[in-house]
Amino acid sequence: MEKLRKKGRPIDPVIIEGRAIATTFWGKAWCENLESYHDFETRLPRGRAYARNGSVVDLQIAPLTVTAMVSGSSIYEVKIDIAPAPEARWKAICRDCAGGIDSLVELLQGRFSKGVMERLCRQDQGLFPRPSEIEFSCNCLDYASLCKHVAAVLYGVGARLDHKPELLFRLRAVDENDLLVDLDAATPLSKAAPAAGRVLEADDLSALFGLEMAQDEGPAAPPKTARTVRNPTRTKKAETVQAAAIEVRPGAPARRGSKKPSVRPAASKPALELTPDGFVKWWK
Repeated sequence: MEKLRKKGRPIDPVIIEGRAIATTFWGKAWCENLESYHDFETRLPRGRAYARNGSVVDLQIAPLTVTAMVSGSSIYEVKIDIAPAPEARWKAICRDCAGGIDSLVELLQGRFSKGVMERLCRQDQGLFPRPSEIEFSCNCLDYASLCKHVAAVLYGVGARLDHKPELLFRLRAVDENDLLVDLDAATPLSKAAPAAGRVLEADDLSALFGLEMAQDEGPAAPPKTARTVRNPTRTKKAETVQAAAIEVRPGAPARRGSKKPSVRPAASKPALELTPDGFVKWWK
């Protein structure tokens, strides 16, 4: 293999880490579909072992063709021809999956709904080839049509799809973009300014939401010196009590140095007194 690489031939071995041949959606789906065909089941276990131990020393996937080299007692050359996906089947898949896949990243990473997944992987009607659509050859001496070297290469395809799932669509000679939603038909965002009648003025927003909108009045005025402000509510109540419950006796001397006349409760009214400080006292 090193001599072939020095001669300029591209070499791409299948490297599997651990016991699992495939760990992502497309790789697992390929292997599960492969194992579901009874025509292959007797030869698959040996091929699985070959794939795991790194015997597939080169694997190339092209449209409708897989070529590989498998190491055994010698180096064996394997070729697998896959029929193109029938046009009617591919159109049916795209029609059934319409709206279920809306990005290429989602498609290649296998992140879509269970219904879409089932449709793509449906046996005999999905994206994977049927046994009748697969032809293979190997230059080994095994009399079986599906030898362990071919089986190892089929598993190697599943391992390769783990890292390059787009190769599945290339292998079946279909365009994966056909499965995407046609976003170009969607209404584009308008760059024109909105109509005059559709613009809310500041006053409209204030009336609609009950907000006091800030006004641009130029530079802010310097802060005023802090002063004590009497509670208007308390003062109002005190004045109401004074008007309703007390009377001022004219000619009475002032209290506590105040220029106001002294306040005494009326005889016929509650015994209340308004102090010069604005407070109300209750007289027993």
